[in-house]
Amino acid sequence: MKKIRQQHDLSQKPSAIDLFCGCGGMTEGLKQAGFQVLWGNDVAAHPLMAYRANHPEVLVAEEDIRQIECRELMGVLGLKKGGLDLLAGCPPCQGFSSIRTNNGRYSIPDERNDLINDYLRFVEAFRPKVVMLENVPGLKDDTRFDKFVATMADFGYQGEWKILNVANYGVPQRRRRLIYVAAYKKSILISTKENENRTVRDAIGALPAAGRSGDYMHDFPEKRTKKIQEMIALIPQNGGSRSQLPDKYVLPCHKRNPKGFKDVYGRMAWDKPSPTITGGCASPSKGRFLHPEENRCITLREASLLQGFPINYIFPVGLPKDRLALMVGNALPVPFIYAHAKEIRQQMANWKT
Repeated sequence: MKKIRQQHDLSQKPSAIDLFCGCGGMTEGLKQAGFQVLWGNDVAAHPLMAYRANHPEVLVAEEDIRQIECRELMGVLGLKKGGLDLLAGCPPCQGFSSIRTNNGRYSIPDERNDLINDYLRFVEAFRPKVVMLENVPGLKDDTRFDKFVATMADFGYQGEWKILNVANYGVPQRRRRLIYVAAYKKSILISTKENENRTVRDAIGALPAAGRSGDYMHDFPEKRTKKIQEMIALIPQNGGSRSQLPDKYVLPCHKRNPKGFKDVYGRMAWDKPSPTITGGCASPSKGRFLHPEENRCITLREASLLQGFPINYIFPVGLPKDRLALMVGNALPVPFIYAHAKEIRQQMANWKT
């Protein structure tokens, strides 16, 4: 394992570790809920640039998790077995997603699916008081998840998992996610407290004009052909669809497959949550990512706000637009994590009373 700086001053906040931390959506939600994140890990360099910029106090290992020795890490963090309050993480989910499995019709082998076993390895070594795992709904159909849940029970953890819509937890976006929460030899439940739904207008309606705001995440220029620009301008505002276009502007691929991916080149609706923000959120050909009124795709800043990141969240300057879009789309929605982490913290506090 690469050398990691020694963690010196632990606060009285409950401690947490963030596995597969990406650009920091999980950590941001945990911190907002009052956890001190001690350590984060990911193998992807670009997302970790954003992570370090926003969470400089957290120790970070840019390393394949399979190469990390848990005992050595526990020594670096000054933790004994059972001393960590929360182990959180989202093992890479690309191998479990419905798109990669042709909407669930068949599975595609992906070695990243096995990284859930390394999550278990950390649980066994650290024996955290609480475990929270977040992932795509498709994980529930994989035998590795069955094994994960059974092994957690063998370790002495009591918990439950559910598939929830993040829109019910303060995220201005429709997105179904699987969440698993378990506690060591104690009972713990997943938060059922639903917050008031937030809309696209709530998240991005007050932003300054894109292109001249001074925020590079809001000012990236668009490059579209003249025909695509004309097509976008003809799509009705506030939720319009490509199905409403004159035949002249219907793309050949859409004529060949009129029932496929109906949301592409669609507009978001102001007073509803957005569709799921994905790594293709910077391209209208990848989903319903057109601005409700303006003749453009949503900006990267708008995408990050729809993921629940603070407006001042820092993303790396100088990266290509598609890399930043992938970083934002792969992140965990911050308010969703906050809601569940806050509930976990409250239930942990009740154990002591």
